[in-house]
Amino acid sequence: MNVAIRYAADSDIGCSRENNEDSGYAGARLIAVADGMGGYAGGEVASSTVIGSLRSLDGADHHVDDLVERLGRAVAEANEKLRIVREERPDLSRMGTTLTAMLWSGQSVALAHIGDSRGYLLRDGELFQMTQDHTMDELLKAEAEQAGGTADPAETSRLSHVLYRVLDGRDDREPVLKLREARLGDRYMLCSDGLSGPVDAQRIYEVLTAEADPTRAVRRLVEIARENGGPDNITAVIADVVEAEHVNEDGAAPITVGAAAQF
Repeated sequence: MNVAIRYAADSDIGCSRENNEDSGYAGARLIAVADGMGGYAGGEVASSTVIGSLRSLDGADHHVDDLVERLGRAVAEANEKLRIVREERPDLSRMGTTLTAMLWSGQSVALAHIGDSRGYLLRDGELFQMTQDHTMDELLKAEAEQAGGTADPAETSRLSHVLYRVLDGRDDREPVLKLREARLGDRYMLCSDGLSGPVDAQRIYEVLTAEADPTRAVRRLVEIARENGGPDNITAVIADVVEAEHVNEDGAAPITVGAAAQF
């Protein structure tokens, strides 16, 4: 069966920030969310640089056999661009960005993830979190579980927003890469922690199941994040896997949101 994705994206500054350091992209073959950091301007530059670099993937067909490798190379190239920017702009030396991205070839999809933006899958009425946050609290929990114990709740709470893996132009910044098989009827959502923080998994599930239209669904989730305080920038991308003939080509222009839309 020939499948395609019907997609939507939205980004909002939130209720507490002065600028939007998130960037998002949605196209026929690529969806991605990047949450920048590094102080004023730094986060904007980092996330928009990475999304701007990855966008070229959306304009070409990709063979299933090298789908993961191609996405991995593209992320490495984006990280190299961050290195060049840091060298040219010493004032941006602290910048970095998370990245969660999916690259399609038919029903095969490569997933790249680094940082604490998230990827969710709604399939057969169940919501799954496809990614694991690269935060120090999750690392401590995993180490404690591996040792047969339990991490100190006070310590994990204190480290819940401390990232140990991001793209920042330095060496050895490799994302987790996976190959997945998409199914007809799947709904995928990528989002920054500005959404997954104030909106819990149950509420995300309710909206994704209730709103059939991806544009309405993504806007509603952003609204709920704002209603719940909106402490950070909020960005989300939704992609529905549908039969290719059901996609209106006239309305399938790529969407760029957040900081990347300004560059």
